[in-house]
Amino acid sequence: MPKIVKHEERRKLIAEAMWRVILDKGMEGATVRNIAEEAGLSLGALRYYFKTQDDLLVYAMALVQERATIRIVAVTKRDLPPKEMVIAILLEIVPVNEETLAEMEVWFAFIAYVKHRKDSLDVPDDGVYESVWKLIGYLETSSLLRPGLDVELEVERLYALVNGIAMHALLEPVRVNSERVMQTIKYHIDSICI
Repeated sequence: MPKIVKHEERRKLIAEAMWRVILDKGMEGATVRNIAEEAGLSLGALRYYFKTQDDLLVYAMALVQERATIRIVAVTKRDLPPKEMVIAILLEIVPVNEETLAEMEVWFAFIAYVKHRKDSLDVPDDGVYESVWKLIGYLETSSLLRPGLDVELEVERLYALVNGIAMHALLEPVRVNSERVMQTIKYHIDSICI
């Protein structure tokens, strides 16, 4: 009986192999040969699923975003008070466990690598800025934001906090461990809410 290959599963396995190579060797080590070896595939098999390395790169970036989105949607289905909901969603974006730490490290590596190639690559937007707008808006419509706050500035501040704490968690994981990340997010949201 012929072996049934689930193509989308195989594509995800290849993208995950790319993540592991990036985590181990950096973007410069993410060659097609290294990725194929990590995935346990021949170069021809890898090229069957991704015609170019750029195709794989864009797919791997989108997969990081897809996984975070799935976790966030799961949070939104929980019966949480608005402030707790916002904190829980933010904790799915920032690195607080092995999975989110790896995703963030890979995402930052991708972004640095493609920074000067955005015109030639269909680089997915991480969606964090838009999400922060929605979260601040949710707190505002729930009448939880402190009176007199400048909503636009609060969006910028929270966006900067999310990106900054993620970067510090990657660069200084002992000092900015998952507990510190969670405390900082909670502290900030408490500071802007009544």
